[in-house]
Amino acid sequence: MFNEELMAMAQKRQEEEQAFSHRISVCVAAGCLSAGSLELLNTLKGYVRTKGLHSVQIKPVGCMGPCDNGPVVRVEPQSVIYRGLRPVHIPKYLDALLAGEAIEDSSVHFVPLRPGKPVSPGLSSLVTFLNRQKRIVLENSGIIDPEDLADYLARDGYSALYRVLFELSPNEVIEWVTQSGLRGRGGAGYSTGLKWRTVSKAGGGTKFVVCNADEGDPGAFMDRSVLESDPHRVIEGMCIASYAVGAHEGFVYIRAEYPLAIERLQKAIRQAERAGLLGKGILGSRHDFHLEIRYGAGAYVCGEETALLASIEGKRGQPRPKPPYPAERGLWGASTLINNVETFANIPVIFRKGPEALSSIGTQTSKGTKVFALTGRIRNTGLIEVPMGITLREIVFDLGGGVPSNEFKAVQTGGPSGGAIPAQYLDMAVDYESLARAGSIMGSGGMIVMDGNSNMVEVAKFFMDFSVSESCGKCVPCRVGTVHLCNLLNRFLARQASYEDLNRLEWLCDLIKNTSLCGLGQSAPNPVLSALRYFRPEFEALIGG
Repeated sequence: MFNEELMAMAQKRQEEEQAFSHRISVCVAAGCLSAGSLELLNTLKGYVRTKGLHSVQIKPVGCMGPCDNGPVVRVEPQSVIYRGLRPVHIPKYLDALLAGEAIEDSSVHFVPLRPGKPVSPGLSSLVTFLNRQKRIVLENSGIIDPEDLADYLARDGYSALYRVLFELSPNEVIEWVTQSGLRGRGGAGYSTGLKWRTVSKAGGGTKFVVCNADEGDPGAFMDRSVLESDPHRVIEGMCIASYAVGAHEGFVYIRAEYPLAIERLQKAIRQAERAGLLGKGILGSRHDFHLEIRYGAGAYVCGEETALLASIEGKRGQPRPKPPYPAERGLWGASTLINNVETFANIPVIFRKGPEALSSIGTQTSKGTKVFALTGRIRNTGLIEVPMGITLREIVFDLGGGVPSNEFKAVQTGGPSGGAIPAQYLDMAVDYESLARAGSIMGSGGMIVMDGNSNMVEVAKFFMDFSVSESCGKCVPCRVGTVHLCNLLNRFLARQASYEDLNRLEWLCDLIKNTSLCGLGQSAPNPVLSALRYFRPEFEALIGG
């Protein structure tokens, strides 16, 4: 096991937790912070201290999932969640909080997670939202203090790294990852084990491990939430990867618009270095791994791996032709392993519980779970983690609670690179292959629900405007073609289009898809193509006389 100091930290924290009779956890992720959770946290701490309630723990935690109507507060052992709680409520309702009882204030939502307690009909679907998830990546989110290494250690943090360094060879590590069936969670769904093996076999002395945290899809906040809620998990996954492929330097490339995630990641790196979990001779082994953060300036194209590497090198963030792939020739010409935040966050559980921890979940070709940011015209918005193979209907109507008014029309997956999936596919399994057949992609995990009021031509135009503004401009099909697509869509919205424009729209989408330089340009027409495929009458209705 660990050295005595780390074991003592973990054991002490476990004993401290057991000493409390009640725990009030307050979300301090970005969404709840913006709703005043820090003030609520401090008010609770002060009031409990004044009352001399030494058996009550007030704890800052990461994202719990439901992201509307914050701050979100959870009380244990009663297993009750409150939403919309404010500092003004504390003096009057602290006893009710500690008892896990409903609060007589219409602005506060009372959500009991255990059966037997009544819940208002409007919130019953939120209970399903919270209880129906399968949490692997998010197993610590909403439970641990993201800024406290001892909290992570107390939940078996870094035990997977210890096992890897002292019990398994690099080849065995890669074999375990392969057996788990883990595929890249950044969008393409490439086999993680195969990618790791390619890097491990690459020649040359210097290799790098890079975490892609440049999350740019509209409506997506999965990676940000993981880094804000459980940063040590990502660091541990990267350390394991570095040992497997033979790398000694790593970078987390994160967009500068995520200041809280950056702050917590920086703190976690410093804590890991001081504890001997990063740096030279990790945990007393012969493996060295140094980790740094690099900031992106918000360019969507830097989510593409070769553009990301160029940005780390200090160059303009533009993609280059592949092959060679980064696994062969990446940072400064060296073999480079690139995975996204969620992929690395899956790694520790494989080496704590075995490859079957993922391989036993999901479908034949899509193993494990997937984290989604569920947003749009839906009752329950927020962060969810569900098994691969779950149906869209279960996500939208069971976890999401359905659309509050009108009828369900479509769900956009994959962001600007994906497509809108209509109601006829609600019983389709959510996995890589099924989404591709339906004309969309898994993407990094954005999921935007639309109701009958949504105009699909306007939706396609929204995503095409995004692609135009975010094009790096390097290749003509993307730089010029997307502008022409926008102009054509404007003609439809102005009711000035003809049937010839409809044919031109399809022809131009096909051209851009097949001739653009990188994956972002190649997938830019997808929102238009899916709208044409499933909602063609809406385009035809806008054709002028």
